[in-house]
Amino acid sequence: MKIKIMSVFGTRPEAIKMAPLVKELAARENFESLCCLTGQHREMLDSVMEIFRLKAHFDLNIMQKQQTLSSITTRTILGMEEVFKEAKPDLILVHGDTSTTFAGALAAFYHKIPIGHVEAGLRTYDKYSPFPEEMNRTLVGDLATLHFSPTMANAENLRKEAVQGEIFITGNTVIDAMKTTVRADYPLELMDRLTSQGRRVIVLTCHRRENYGEPMENIFRAVRQIVKTHEDVEVIYPVHLSPTVRECAAKFLGEEQRIHLIDPVDVEQMHNLMARCFFVMTDSGGLQEEAPALGKPVLVLRKETERPEAVHAGTVKLAGVAYDEIVRLGNALLDDQSVYEAMAKAVNPYGDGNACRRIADAIEWHFGLRKDRPENFLP
Repeated sequence: MKIKIMSVFGTRPEAIKMAPLVKELAARENFESLCCLTGQHREMLDSVMEIFRLKAHFDLNIMQKQQTLSSITTRTILGMEEVFKEAKPDLILVHGDTSTTFAGALAAFYHKIPIGHVEAGLRTYDKYSPFPEEMNRTLVGDLATLHFSPTMANAENLRKEAVQGEIFITGNTVIDAMKTTVRADYPLELMDRLTSQGRRVIVLTCHRRENYGEPMENIFRAVRQIVKTHEDVEVIYPVHLSPTVRECAAKFLGEEQRIHLIDPVDVEQMHNLMARCFFVMTDSGGLQEEAPALGKPVLVLRKETERPEAVHAGTVKLAGVAYDEIVRLGNALLDDQSVYEAMAKAVNPYGDGNACRRIADAIEWHFGLRKDRPENFLP
């Protein structure tokens, strides 16, 4: 009888990183791979499902207008009760640090269903930054039976916390996903037009709650200044749907002709934008892993990062949210070729494209279907 494994996710970043794992599990004869969506995000989630050709076996469709963290959590827990009664999974997999991740894991715990945590062990050790992600992933660490850590540092965080269960170092599944999304022939009209004109294009993302207000204003003023002092530089910024973000972006960036404010893009578009850009400026977590895999330097627009491996490797620099420092680091990448090449050519510490295979092997080992414990990923 097959082991029934249910992957639970509800946002676009989760879906991107879980999609190759869902497919890896489905390809193994020992597993029945089920997919449960919470629908915490809707349109952006659906686009990922289409791109990776995934089928949802269950969809809670919890998204509401003006939803709160409390409503997301409670609706997920209540919805998962009915799913568990029907599907009776042997193991659930959750990813990362969203409200879906925490609520899905808590619901599984209430039903005494073992939990596998993909992308386990990331920490800033500041419970309010990022909020609510830091506490979501920390609490899931206490609930999980199997911990799939992307890096050695992530695994060490879990060991210091003395979590229960088995810890595996697997690399990050997003590197696996990029093997299918990045294509030389992918059509990008705006990017290709700018690069054909000899422009150096910066890809910008900025949306985190902790950057609302003065930090975001500083970031946008700094980006505007960098563009004004470099005539060959342009910025492509897929603007988050948050009204707060869109209002701030329009106020500080909307009048600059060489800053292109575009609607949110899907995962294929974002991965291919990064593949063809000069460098990336972001407050996102995932892009800190994805861009280095493409040889692109990253300036992180946050005061801290739960991904210090990239900083230590040299692929990422922590720019913070102060105007002067963002301008200084942006100018250094544009004006000093040695600074640029040192970041672009650094070794990506996040994976080799085989994370999903390692996770599936670990699950087989956990259920006694494999004799040898899988080897850890070491960059």
